[in-house]
Amino acid sequence: MRIRLSRALPVAVAVLAAVAAPPAAAATAAVPEPVPHTAPAADHATYIVTVRGDVDPAEVADRVGATPVYVYRTVLHGFAARLNPGQVEELRGMPDVEGVEEDGRATGGEGSGRTWGWGS
Repeated sequence: MRIRLSRALPVAVAVLAAVAAPPAAAATAAVPEPVPHTAPAADHATYIVTVRGDVDPAEVADRVGATPVYVYRTVLHGFAARLNPGQVEELRGMPDVEGVEEDGRATGGEGSGRTWGWGS
């Protein structure tokens, strides 16, 4: 028995899409959006700060008087904020802070034409 590809393909795609896609409510609940906050001072560089998974990123920002541009809680656990040099040094000295990196552009290599950036 032969099945025509023109009939079987749309059915197969629909079945795979239905099985692979989680319910909309579950997908929304599992992946919260970054939390926007008030605009930071424009005279300081933006940094991406990552913190331990058991620590509230917004609370860490509050400890140094920083106002997060975004609070990340999914793939990245931390926040983005404009920080002055004193705040950067204070954060780097905290045991629950895993990293403090200035926001910028990353490229895929020489001649790739690809550019990535958190806030760019």
